[in-house]
Amino acid sequence: MSYHLRKGEQRSEAFIKLNAQGLVPALEIDGYTLSQSLAIIEYLDEMRPDPALLPEDPVGRARVRALSMMIGCDIHPLNNLRVLDYLQTTFDAGDAGVATWFNHWVVEGFQALENRLISESETGLYCHGDTVTMADICLVAQVVNNRRFNVDMAPFPRITQIHERCLTLEAFQKAMPAVQPDAE
Repeated sequence: MSYHLRKGEQRSEAFIKLNAQGLVPALEIDGYTLSQSLAIIEYLDEMRPDPALLPEDPVGRARVRALSMMIGCDIHPLNNLRVLDYLQTTFDAGDAGVATWFNHWVVEGFQALENRLISESETGLYCHGDTVTMADICLVAQVVNNRRFNVDMAPFPRITQIHERCLTLEAFQKAMPAVQPDAE
């Protein structure tokens, strides 16, 4: 079953039974309900390891987790729908103010991410090496979200290059918001 985020369906009684936080995602799988994107991705990597989303070596795994968390813990939480709504309703931030907030936190995070991706030898065709990892999943999701707020991606050529490469892959194409059942 799907719940429409922009319509607030994640706050419905039915969804709260799945995820007490009332946040997406929540994944019902293998008789369990899992929440939090990174936890879900790691579960899938452990239970359905083909393709692997984390490298086998501990240092590589740590690097991919760090890159993922730069996006999933440092950028995204400041720019998710409930934070942006709160800025508007509590602080009377108009659309321009919300866009300024969004852009500030993306740029700050992406500057650090871009620097890592261009300076570390572990970066390959993707964020880590030449296969898609959890970090690429996080990166693509954030870049797609950036489009709503017209984030200038010119200062981030490596991030843009990796994002565009990911979008050539069928799995990413199928995951795009525009092709989801609740797309507007």
